[in-house]
Amino acid sequence: MNWDWEVVDDFMPRFWDGLALTLQALVLGSLIAFALGLVWAMAQRSDLRAIRWPVTAFTEFVRNTPLLVQLFFLFYVVPEWGPSMSPLTTGIIGLGLHYSTYTAEVYRAGIGGVPQGQWEAATALNLPRVRTWTAVILPQAIRRVVPALGNYVIAMLKDSPMIAVIGALEMFGEAEGFSNETFTTEAYTIVGVAFIVIAYPASLLIRLLERRLVLTS
Repeated sequence: MNWDWEVVDDFMPRFWDGLALTLQALVLGSLIAFALGLVWAMAQRSDLRAIRWPVTAFTEFVRNTPLLVQLFFLFYVVPEWGPSMSPLTTGIIGLGLHYSTYTAEVYRAGIGGVPQGQWEAATALNLPRVRTWTAVILPQAIRRVVPALGNYVIAMLKDSPMIAVIGALEMFGEAEGFSNETFTTEAYTIVGVAFIVIAYPASLLIRLLERRLVLTS
């Protein structure tokens, strides 16, 4: 099969639309995953079982069910009980919620890696619990887990094509629609290259950041 540049020219406007949607879902989904993951991790360390157990059960349930099933549930089932959401909004929430259960484990490991002496020092200084978390524990814990969080951003990028099944046409969704209309394959190739172009430099940046954190620790 010969490569047809005219097909590429026809696809490129749809590719840029898909790329913009992919990056939007990735950035906003990552913010949700990072924020909720920290909430889950801190809740799992709560002294109250009424908080700790439900959060643990919820995160285990989300982490052990497929992202695709969760997207269908959010898009088709949740609107039966409340307001409906657009495909993009649903995709962002689905990605963020799903990956928040993984980042929670990363945060939990980072918090567990903070030396016990830091907790004891905060107690000796009579710091309030909120101050202990924000000024002593979290700055050290987050510093340890930044590279791992970055890896989950890349994983989220690779899972972003799943949101196309609910109508949020990111790069792959646009390529699939275009290829089905024109019976060509150039669009799939362009999208595959685009994922590599985005993911590989990001992985190199994460490695560089990891080295810098090691050197400055």
